[in-house]
Amino acid sequence: MGQRKGMLRQWFLPYFRKHKGVVALDLFCAALTTLNEIVLPMLVRRITAVALDDFSRLSLQLVLTLAAIYGTLKLVDVCAGYYMIYVGHTMGVMIERDMREDLFAHLLRVPFSYYDNTKVGQLMARITTDLFDIAEFSHHCPEEFFIFGIKICVSFGFLCTINLPLTAAAFVLLPFMFFGTMYFRRKMRAVFKARREIAGDVNAKTENALLGIRVVKSFSGEEEESAQFNAESARLAGVQRDSYRYMARLNAMVRLFDGLMYVVMLFLGGVFVMKKQITTADYTAYFLYVAMLIAAIKRIVEFTEQFEKGMTGIERFAEVMTVEPEPGYDGTLADLGDVKGEIVFSDVTFSYDKEKGDVLEHLDLTVRPGENVAVVGPSGSGKTTMCSLISRFYDLTAGEITLDGKDIRSLNLASLRGAVGVVEQDVYLFSGTVADNIRYGKPGATMEEIRHAAHLAGADEFIEKLPQQYDTFVGERGVMLSGGQKQRISIARVFLKNPPVLILDEATSSLDNESEQLVQRSLRALSVGRTTFTIAHRLTTIRNASRILVLTENGIEEEGTHDELLAKGGIYARLYKGME
Repeated sequence: MGQRKGMLRQWFLPYFRKHKGVVALDLFCAALTTLNEIVLPMLVRRITAVALDDFSRLSLQLVLTLAAIYGTLKLVDVCAGYYMIYVGHTMGVMIERDMREDLFAHLLRVPFSYYDNTKVGQLMARITTDLFDIAEFSHHCPEEFFIFGIKICVSFGFLCTINLPLTAAAFVLLPFMFFGTMYFRRKMRAVFKARREIAGDVNAKTENALLGIRVVKSFSGEEEESAQFNAESARLAGVQRDSYRYMARLNAMVRLFDGLMYVVMLFLGGVFVMKKQITTADYTAYFLYVAMLIAAIKRIVEFTEQFEKGMTGIERFAEVMTVEPEPGYDGTLADLGDVKGEIVFSDVTFSYDKEKGDVLEHLDLTVRPGENVAVVGPSGSGKTTMCSLISRFYDLTAGEITLDGKDIRSLNLASLRGAVGVVEQDVYLFSGTVADNIRYGKPGATMEEIRHAAHLAGADEFIEKLPQQYDTFVGERGVMLSGGQKQRISIARVFLKNPPVLILDEATSSLDNESEQLVQRSLRALSVGRTTFTIAHRLTTIRNASRILVLTENGIEEEGTHDELLAKGGIYARLYKGME
């Protein structure tokens, strides 16, 4: 319980306090909505008392007066209820918006390693379903408990004035009901959290299958995917069934206790009426207040599901927000300034997982400004990892990497990554237009700049032939374009960014010969005057590199120009001849 309170204080109340004025008025309106329920038994009691005492005194004026009082209170209830539903829910939406924006901004700043071990479907569930439940919780939770508090205090006070022994007998059951509710809530809490996790897995499975639908269909994997999805769906149904079992048990317990309260009221109340220790009018009002109280208890029990959903959502929100972001986003680190492009690896060691060993170990390398360095070697030797470290996608295990003599760990991340352009084998295009995807290299770029970048990348020729040219929609992940076209758009994006350091990671390995020649021409133009790292399996594409590094699990085993390495007759020569 204490842990939950601390979590609420840290991760929910700061958003809630922004709307404290709305909350105060909302609770005031909540109090107004209870007036007609609280006053109604008193009005019925008044009419009953007068009728039983002296029927002739029950005049039309009295009835009209009491009806007018209730009608006025009901009108107040309508207005207050409108405010609660509209403004209260709007407040919940605003809290949801603020939390969603903070969560998304945080997700953009967590390390790459977080995404290596986290399913995107899980994160989507946290951004959508979880935050919606928090919004409902933020609005209804204070209202429901405030209204319940008013009803139980008023009813208890009024019932005590009528008959204290009868009230004590009825209310003695409430603590047992309270502890029973707490027991089932603890059970439901674990089930609701498991339900969210499994629902995230279902989302992840759905996303994985639909994004890879071409592979699924090409391998006739529909039945396999359906079987895997059905297994996840069955897990979700199972945990949902468990949650409803606990809800049913909780509901049954409350029904049992409210039945016992009515039994006590009927028996003891009847005895007190027989002994004339309570009047018929008071007994009628007593029953109405007990009914109001039991209705309030049932409402709180029904709210338990929503309460636990909201608390589970806050817990899952906190789990993500407590992931440490990459250092370098807080504005305290230095900017690069004018970049020449000298990169030095000094005794660099790196591992993704200490138990699996080091990917790079004691690596030393100096790359001069403007130098074009190619990196080759067997799969798993760390070529892509080495280049990823330059942009600080992962932090070093040991050693140091400097850019123009500055340790990259001392640099502002936006400044560092702004100086590095990456063209990868697996091109990612966003759902949008051709112009939108090129503009990603320089937000706010003009169409003239976009066209110029496309021309430099050799992409303008095919773009001009598209139906809407630069306004053509490229589809999900660029599905409307060929591999070569997507690659040239990604190169245009880097041309627009104009970084002094360039990383080409297997940029042409998945292209056909014609597309490869076009893209290679664009890449040669892109690398002019930039410090360039080229990772390649096709060694014929790097013969003109100023230096070639042969990277193996033992580190850099060979380096030199294409002709020098062939003359050595070592690893590079064997790899090159094996491709001929």
